[in-house]
Amino acid sequence: TSWGAPLVWGDSRKSAKRRAKLGELEIRTGLAALVVGTYAKFARRFLSSAEIYFLPDQTVTYYILTDNPRTLEPPVKLGPGRKLTVIHIAELPGWSRLAYRRMSLLADAIRDLIGSEVEYVFCADVDQEFVAPVGTEILGDLVATLHPELYGMPRKAFPYQVEESSAAHVEEEEGDYYYTSELYGGAVSEVYRLVRACSLLILQDQANGVVARGLEESYLNRYLIDHRPTCVLSPEYSWWDSDMATNVPVPRLVSLIWTYGGWNKIFRYL
Repeated sequence: TSWGAPLVWGDSRKSAKRRAKLGELEIRTGLAALVVGTYAKFARRFLSSAEIYFLPDQTVTYYILTDNPRTLEPPVKLGPGRKLTVIHIAELPGWSRLAYRRMSLLADAIRDLIGSEVEYVFCADVDQEFVAPVGTEILGDLVATLHPELYGMPRKAFPYQVEESSAAHVEEEEGDYYYTSELYGGAVSEVYRLVRACSLLILQDQANGVVARGLEESYLNRYLIDHRPTCVLSPEYSWWDSDMATNVPVPRLVSLIWTYGGWNKIFRYL
């Protein structure tokens, strides 16, 4: 990137060097996801695929925030050094309500539990499947993933929040990339700052009756303009099969419900 952060493609020589270097360290990593309502049907596939491909041979704790812990029974079989922690949350009916509450719930979970158990944490949408290795090349202080339908597009195509009354507002001259909210993470302290700051911006807009164009993704992009990521993941790490998605050498984490709609699906909820 222009500010010196690595842009990670999984099979590149630089990524291989990063894996070799970081793979020697004893690192504890969390993978957090919300499983509420109808999203419960994706949980087992998400976890089973993560067991195969997400940081293989590393110490990983899956943090599942759910309104119905019984959806994870019987438990998914986990390998050595892997464990599942279920965090019970109140029921959140409605997709748009979930989108506004997720970062607040993640902030609470990191503050109360996750922050004392792992060094790194990644937040992912549960309606995805790991289909190829995702290794230690993804680790960094603040990690963001390029949106697969907007990578390589001109700045004017990015769906930043343009309404000036919104806390997620982005000026015309601001912004380097457009990042997806399907996967982001980093050092646990940095991720806590991110989700805490975004949750406060969301509350500010809600109090003023403002609805951001891309819901939580708008606030994520606002934050990442002000706090540039130290590691940028290519669209390999958040991809779906659509005419708008950029071609990637190896899709690694694939969305299961965006395949036929792309990011524009989000607007049918507004």
